[in-house]
Amino acid sequence: MSDPKSPQKDAYQLILEAIDTGTYRPGDRLVESELADRFGVSRTPIREALQRLETQSLLTRDGRSLIVASLDHNQLAELYVVRGELEGLAARLAARHATPEEVRVLRDMLEADHALVGDPRALSRANRRFHKQIHLASHNRFLVQQLDLVHRSMALLASTSLEAEGRPTGTLKEHAAIVAAIEAGDGDAADKSLRDHISKAFITRLKLDAAKVEAAE
Repeated sequence: MSDPKSPQKDAYQLILEAIDTGTYRPGDRLVESELADRFGVSRTPIREALQRLETQSLLTRDGRSLIVASLDHNQLAELYVVRGELEGLAARLAARHATPEEVRVLRDMLEADHALVGDPRALSRANRRFHKQIHLASHNRFLVQQLDLVHRSMALLASTSLEAEGRPTGTLKEHAAIVAAIEAGDGDAADKSLRDHISKAFITRLKLDAAKVEAAE
């Protein structure tokens, strides 16, 4: 059965997914008529979706045009600080509230993700699913809402830290430690493991960005 809000919701989700998957990258111009043609949606819900994305700072103005926003160094650092705090809290609450079934799903995800090593984009999508499952296992709707906002902003990153050599294997080891702590009901360990995981991802991203700057010089 279709969602009665589907025109607006679909247009928003379609554009957001296109940004998230790299179809539209930071600096790309979004044209209302082109988006309507691409997604087969009328221009009114496209216009409303663009306004919503601009309000959320995922799009910005370049003269009269809307372009996909980008994050500077300070914004990136601020985003990772907030992400670490909120993700750590989600893991702590998951250790307290996750059901055995939710832990089983996390373990199944972790096992399946080993097959994706070598495909950074696929592993990145799986990584988002894994983190989302931890958010849901926190059983705190307000925290989940805030983390959704943070992860929308993560879509503005033009690359994934999982592209770095050795990072996929390290990520899966870190995920395993997080799941073990949640399964043991150890909130302190779950919080620390997830914060450490986010910190390592941030360090990797900074190194990748520095390498790109060096290569461009």
